[in-house]
Amino acid sequence: MLSAFKAQAIHELKPRDKARVESLLAYGDRLLVGLNTGVLRVFRVNENTSNVGEAANGEANGDAQVPPSPTKRKHVELLNEQEKFSKKPVQQLAMIKEANLLVSLSDAYISLHHLQSYELVERLERTKGAACFAVTSNVVKDPDTNVPGLVSRLAVGARRKVLCWTWQDMELLPDVQEISLEASIKSLNWADGSRLVAGMDPGFSVIDVASEEIVSVTKPVPQAAADVNAGELAGVRFGAVSSSGMGYMGMGSWVPKPMATALSGGQVLLAKDVNTLFVSIDGKPLERRQVPWALAPEAIGYSYPYLLALQPPDKGTLQIRNPETLTLLQTINVPGAAILHVPQPYISLAHAGKGFLVASDRMIWRMNALPYHTQLTELVEKQRFDEAISLLELLEDTLIDDKPGRIREIMILKAIALFQQQKYRPALDLFTDAKTSPERVISLFPRSIAGELSSFPEESSEAEHTTENCDTNDDVKAAPSTPSKGILGKLTSSHKKADSDAASIKSPARKDADNASIRIRAPKASDKPLEGEDLKFAVRCLCSFLAETRQQVQKHLNPDGTLKVDPPSLDKETGLPEFHNLLPQSTLGKLGQPVDWQKELLRIAQLVDTTLFRSYMLATPMLAGPLFRLDNFCNPDVVQSALYEGERYNDLIDFLHGKKLHRQALEMLAKFGKGEADGEIPQGMRGPERTVGYLKQLPPDLVGLILEYAAWPVREKPEVGMDVFLADTDNAEKLPRDQVLDFLGEIDEKLQIQYLEHIIDELGDSNGDFHQQLIDLYLSELRKEAVDDESRSQLKAKLEAFLVKSKVYKKEKTFRQLPPDDPIFFESRAIVLSAMGNHKQALSIYVFQLKDYAKAEEYCNKVYLEDQAEKQECLLEANTTHEKHFRQLEPEDSASRANIFAILLGLYLRPPHSEEKRWPQALELLGKHGARLPASSTLDLMPDDLAVQELQDYFRGRIRNATSILREDMIVRGLEGVRKANRERTLLLGPDNISDERPSGRNRRVRIGELDHCKVCHKRFQAAGAIRVYPDNEVIHYGCIGRSGRKTVPDSDSSRGLGALRSSSGWA
Repeated sequence: MLSAFKAQAIHELKPRDKARVESLLAYGDRLLVGLNTGVLRVFRVNENTSNVGEAANGEANGDAQVPPSPTKRKHVELLNEQEKFSKKPVQQLAMIKEANLLVSLSDAYISLHHLQSYELVERLERTKGAACFAVTSNVVKDPDTNVPGLVSRLAVGARRKVLCWTWQDMELLPDVQEISLEASIKSLNWADGSRLVAGMDPGFSVIDVASEEIVSVTKPVPQAAADVNAGELAGVRFGAVSSSGMGYMGMGSWVPKPMATALSGGQVLLAKDVNTLFVSIDGKPLERRQVPWALAPEAIGYSYPYLLALQPPDKGTLQIRNPETLTLLQTINVPGAAILHVPQPYISLAHAGKGFLVASDRMIWRMNALPYHTQLTELVEKQRFDEAISLLELLEDTLIDDKPGRIREIMILKAIALFQQQKYRPALDLFTDAKTSPERVISLFPRSIAGELSSFPEESSEAEHTTENCDTNDDVKAAPSTPSKGILGKLTSSHKKADSDAASIKSPARKDADNASIRIRAPKASDKPLEGEDLKFAVRCLCSFLAETRQQVQKHLNPDGTLKVDPPSLDKETGLPEFHNLLPQSTLGKLGQPVDWQKELLRIAQLVDTTLFRSYMLATPMLAGPLFRLDNFCNPDVVQSALYEGERYNDLIDFLHGKKLHRQALEMLAKFGKGEADGEIPQGMRGPERTVGYLKQLPPDLVGLILEYAAWPVREKPEVGMDVFLADTDNAEKLPRDQVLDFLGEIDEKLQIQYLEHIIDELGDSNGDFHQQLIDLYLSELRKEAVDDESRSQLKAKLEAFLVKSKVYKKEKTFRQLPPDDPIFFESRAIVLSAMGNHKQALSIYVFQLKDYAKAEEYCNKVYLEDQAEKQECLLEANTTHEKHFRQLEPEDSASRANIFAILLGLYLRPPHSEEKRWPQALELLGKHGARLPASSTLDLMPDDLAVQELQDYFRGRIRNATSILREDMIVRGLEGVRKANRERTLLLGPDNISDERPSGRNRRVRIGELDHCKVCHKRFQAAGAIRVYPDNEVIHYGCIGRSGRKTVPDSDSSRGLGALRSSSGWA
């Protein structure tokens, strides 16, 4: 049990004194005692007496000693005795300090006395029949001036009325409030500065003295009965006498006294007999369970932060409970006690009643509160963790140093206790809620999980051997199977273990685990802590904690190990970063020294990821692989050794890749791929495929490493190895191409050709050096004698196609490399000559060397169409002005631009001396393309003896071409006329799509009034002035056109026509 208070007997009536104590009032160092004889005794309480330590402290087991009588050293001294204070017993005392008044209840009247002289000031006659009263003082702001003032109120319960007197800043207000209730008032208690709780036989009511509103307190409707009989329970008052006659009235007409006490947080506890109800200050019931009292208390009270209950005098005990958990924390023996007096709180309820009084007929005890730190320490030592946390939550922050830290530490201690009881799931969940440092949690596990950080005692091999060969009853002392627990361990193993909060979870650790549905089997009962299946289950629980911690680390740490906010922002009060809960206490204790927060957090990240890896390998090996595919901070040495021993080579490769240890990964892959590794080689690791797949993932900046380890796959399987450079990936495309070409050239020129074709044809590389290098390689391959005819034909076709396609290779150099006497390169030479603009030489090769007249004609047709397309493209340029182009009857033929067909015709009819004239081909050319040839130069080539009949196809083609041009011109002129008519109509009448029936275009009318003005110069229009009207009906002075910002067409003859009409009309 907790020792929150120590009972100290401070006064006992003398044996010859026949009086009895009826009421108490304590304030400052004064103690006022009202007796049944009507006498008022005033005592002075002496502090720091030497006998405080001798005060008795009752315990819950009932075996505690009765508090001793006062010793010779007096705790109180009698200062004054008012024998004529009252003629009847003084039933209740209170004071209004601001008004310097002492209030007393005697002979059913309320009397006001002077607080110093105790002389009667006034007897309130209106309070005749008074049974109780209550006093309160509060700071209230004036609603009009917003100035705070002290307001004291005296509420008196007289029969069925509540009378309320109010003092405003020490002055009594003339108005006395009178509120009528339905029954006689048995108790009055202030809930706050303006609300009263009145207890009566029919029940309780909450009275707002400001608005005089009365609210009856009713029972809450249980959730189980909400749908069945909610209507029957909704109007039942709490504490009401049963109408069936079987209530309190049936037991000798005895009705228990209604009691109430205000708690912190705006709550009020109502009690009648053993029944209790928590309500708000507005009288609304709260969903809380009843206080588990075995007997109806004699009196209740609240001494911050505890709930007090004085048992009947025949029991003589005072119970101290936590008002939140309702747990009985302490029981103090006070024989015959019937009076409970908590010093009247002023201004605020917080911190009030730290020392309260309990009295019997002849004895008065003072309850001295122990320091909160001492109370918390005692609760923790007894493993009452929940009560310690609840007590901390009840206390204000100013009363406890580092309150959040204390709560967090107690939660951690509770989690450790649960962990040592093999309740791993709730323990790890609590570690997560408490944001425990991962180092502290991991250290609870054996070395197989925690490594060097483990505090778990391991059994030595010698001890194990001895245990196996000896009986369990031998003298050999086995090593402990659980971690050393220190004070917590001693308390856990003691006979009071059942009293701890951790003992509330009594079921086996596996039964209430979250992952019970996926568990293979529960651990055997014979498993020692953290061994066998027990260890596996604990590790599964640890994985969830580490995963949550890993997410917290990632919020502050980048994948490269740097802080996301560097330097981190520190708390102004504690000087710690936001992630301080992840760091061990040893690091946080270095606040006086500079701390490398990045280094410390990185160390924690490495610890968490490495431990998570060990946990996965032990409990769920399938999850180890996905961990490596994420950014992680695992210790490479630990992971490599574990994976290699477990023959998990694929996971090891993924881990090395994630850690950017590419050389180690590639060396391992090379050994497996080449078959040089020891032991059995996995099927997926054989051959170069796995190495190629790894190389394709590497970034281009590691080109040296890529080329180093790509050599053996390219040599062994070129079709597989070349995929490193030819894959459709960003990495392959961004590799330095000159280095790759040099690398491939050392292996095979064909691989260079394959790579060059890839980067030029598929990637569109326009580097002239690469184009020239590909041509050189083609020529080199064609010159080799070992090349078969089929391959030579393919290479020849590729070379000629590339020479036609490429525009950036070096033409002169290429032409010099082409042999003039080798038939294989004849067409290639013609293509290069064409690219150089030497059409006559190119056509000479087609006509005289290749004797392919169809290709020669095709060549001429291609050049002619390209020339015409170039002219048309020039005419279509939007930003250039050209003269009007008309189709001409006579093709051009000048020195600067020779007609390509005339060149071919000249080669046919005027060949070199060693060649013959080719009349059939010449006549065929004239028949097909005569219209494209200039007539004068063409006819000059014809001999005089040539029959005209041979040229009929030529003349027929010329006539058809001239007729076509004339008819085309007629059609164009007709279309231009139609378009011009449409434009003129639009200009005069407006667009056809305008739905307005009013005239538009130039026929529209624009009205100009006296108030209209020019939008440019802002001057009014004159009657005889020239104006300009735009299509949107905007009117300006004609002279302001240049300043209007609108585009106009220059007034010149060359600009007139359709374009001028379009600009001036405003419709295009």
